[in-house]
Order: sequence, then structure tokens, then C-alpha cells
Amino acid sequence: MIDRKKVAFYTLGCKLNFSETATIARNFHDEGFDRVEFSEFADIYVINTCSVTENADKRFKTIVKQAQRSNLEAFVIAVGCYAQLQPEQLAAVHGVDLVLGATEKFKITDYLNELTKNESGAIHSCAIEDADFYVSSYSVGDRTRAFLKVQDGCDYKCTYCTIPLARGISRSDTLQNVLDNAKKIADQDIKEIVLTGVNIGDYGKGEFGNKKHEHTFFELVQALDTIKGIHRLRISSIEPNLLRDETIDFVAQSNSFVPHFHIPLQSGSNVMLKAMRRRYMKELYQDRVEHTKRVMPDACIGVDVIVGFPGETDDIFLETYNFLNTLDVSYLHVFTYSERPNTHAATLPDVVPKSVRSKRSKMLRGLSAKKRRAFYESQIGTRRTVLFEGENKEGYIHGFTENYVKVKAPWNPEFVNTLHVVRLTEIESDGLVRFEFEKEFSKC
Repeated sequence: MIDRKKVAFYTLGCKLNFSETATIARNFHDEGFDRVEFSEFADIYVINTCSVTENADKRFKTIVKQAQRSNLEAFVIAVGCYAQLQPEQLAAVHGVDLVLGATEKFKITDYLNELTKNESGAIHSCAIEDADFYVSSYSVGDRTRAFLKVQDGCDYKCTYCTIPLARGISRSDTLQNVLDNAKKIADQDIKEIVLTGVNIGDYGKGEFGNKKHEHTFFELVQALDTIKGIHRLRISSIEPNLLRDETIDFVAQSNSFVPHFHIPLQSGSNVMLKAMRRRYMKELYQDRVEHTKRVMPDACIGVDVIVGFPGETDDIFLETYNFLNTLDVSYLHVFTYSERPNTHAATLPDVVPKSVRSKRSKMLRGLSAKKRRAFYESQIGTRRTVLFEGENKEGYIHGFTENYVKVKAPWNPEFVNTLHVVRLTEIESDGLVRFEFEKEFSKC
């Protein structure tokens, strides 16, 4: 009997990274490797890195050490955004054997001629200008949900962001490939697909290797809505200037798309938005929120916001706080600004002290808790469909409604990956929602 090699994966960062890890894992499977959990013994450990925040960078060394605890002689590979941006830094970490850049990661098995430990990591990383082709990806690791990549790269030049340096120009999967992958996911009894990318509202650009838009994001949404067997389609994060009325209105009457949008704001001050080189002002953002709630009053709207950007005075921060406080949004993802190498923002004056950044972050996280509570309270007594997940968390099973209300019930393995129509009844002390079953969901 042939002893098959074992490989394990650890993913940092966004949904896009998870979709690409799954594709890389399938490449290993095709080469005869068995996938195991990262905490188990493996011959190869692959770490898919992120470099959006300073904390993601710092976690890398800890994860390498975790791999070494399982197998000191294991071959450790770093891929992802951090690997593209700082390959020498990663290669110098004790235990790392191979660092692959933005294009090389999809040919990972070509670099595995011999799995012998090296004194320092070997680097194979192209210039980011060469990252101009598209690789389809989707993840199916979680039986209830899949992340479907539809777009990669970004042509925006936000002053704080390293993603264009890590992933290259904006480019898209072909519409037919996206539809084919969606059908493959649906055939595996996965109930929900989350559309993901770097800038998914820019979908269609570079679809056939050129810079023009062959299709629009709205056309993608329309086409996906016709695929049979998909119970839920969820849009991950979309820029406010690319979220058009036609898309919002279509989702409001869609068969499959759920009433949940995550719309990055970053600042509620036009002064800051200009300094960040965002492509909208706060008035447009407010219009997107108001239009969404007008056609979908129960829609969940999430917001990304950055605190402590250079030049953010107390008055400017309070402008952001008050703007968010008055907006009908459901929760915030709060990011404390951290200087990233090779970004314009890192050269700006009027740096905000880290202690002030931390205080402002805490204030907005408190506002987020208030917003989420208010949104959940508005949903009590409503009839919703819950998709239950697969993990037993201290005797409870959790799930999400179509509009992203998180619910809990006593653990029952029969609920895993099933849809049920429920009536939301009360908010528990932990902030999650109790409910009463009405019936099991059935979809034609």
C-alpha cells in the first residue's frame, strides 16, 4: 500500500482567500495528497496569508510554530497577499521553506520536486504587473455555505490599501465559468453561495483578458438568479459607487438573492474620503442605504469603517460617529488604521496616536453593538428562514436568517444544513435570537 502524503491548510483574511485555498487544496488532491486538519500531522503545511492589517502579519509566525509543533520536519509553504508583498520577510521566518507569489500559488504542486527542509525559504514571485490572468475558485469546505470567486484584483488607488500591489489589476471570471461553478456547488447540496472578489462591483472588466466590461455585475446577478438548486445567494462586499439602483431593486424581488448588503464606508467625513481617494462622498453612501431600506425595509446592511486615518481630528471622528449613528445600518466592521508599506497614506502627516486610534475603535465597536441590537429588535415577531450550520457550540446550534440575524437552538444534528421557517421571538442575554419553528423550508 502506497503511503500518501498529507497536506494541511491555514487561511488568513477574507472570503476570497478561503475560496482560493479550496482551489489549491483540490490541486493537491489531484496530485494524490490527502488533506488533514492543520492541527494534525502533515508532510506539507500551506499558509494562505493576508496583509490588510498589521495583526495579520504578526499572526504568521505563530501559525508557522503551530505547524512545527505537529511535525518539525514538515515542508512549510507561504502563499497569498503577504507572500506577494513581503516575500523576503516571510522566507526569513524560521521553518518556512517556500514562498509563492500571486500567480505562482496556483501552480503550487509544480514546486514540490523534493520536500526537504531548507535553511531559508525559496522565493518564487512574479512582478505584480504579471498577475494579469484569472483563476476560477470556489470553496466547499463548509457544507452550508460556499464562497464563489467572481473577480480578482483592483484598479482603485485607495491611499491606505495594499491589495492592488498584492493582487494586480481588476479582472473577472467569464460569466459561463461563474454559472458552471455555481451549478457544481448546488449539486453538492450546499444551500448558500456567497459571491466574493476584491471589487465585485467591477465584475466584467477583463473577462476575456481585456480591460473592457463584457458584462456588468447586474447581468451577473440576473444570470445567477436563474440557476436551479441554489437556495440562497449572498453578495459579500460591494463598493457604494458600484451598487446601482437596478441591482438593489432586483435583489428586492429575487428568487435567490438575500436582503443583505455589506457596503464599505471607511469614513463619514468627506475630508477623509478625499484623503483616502475613495470614489464617492458620504451623500452617495447615504443614498445607497436609504434606497436599500426603502425597497427592502428588513434588509441587513453592514458597514466597513476605518478609524485613526492620518488627519482624522476629534471633530472629524465625531462627524463619522454621528453620521453612522443616524444611518439605518445593522452592524459595523471597525478597522483601526495601521501603516502599510508602500502606501501613500503611510507618508501623510498628522499621524493619529495609537492610543487615540484604540479609543475611537472602542467607541465605534460600542455603536456597532447598539446598531445590531436595534436591528435584531426590529425583527422580533417576523417570519424568517433559517439555515443551520454544522458546529456544536457549547450545546447549541447556530444559524442565520436570510437577512443575517443570528439565531440559536439546543444542539440537534438533524438540523445541520437544513432550512426552516421560524418566527423570531426574543433576544437572549448573549445577543442571539430565540425562535419558534413553523415548518421545514421547501423550495421548488
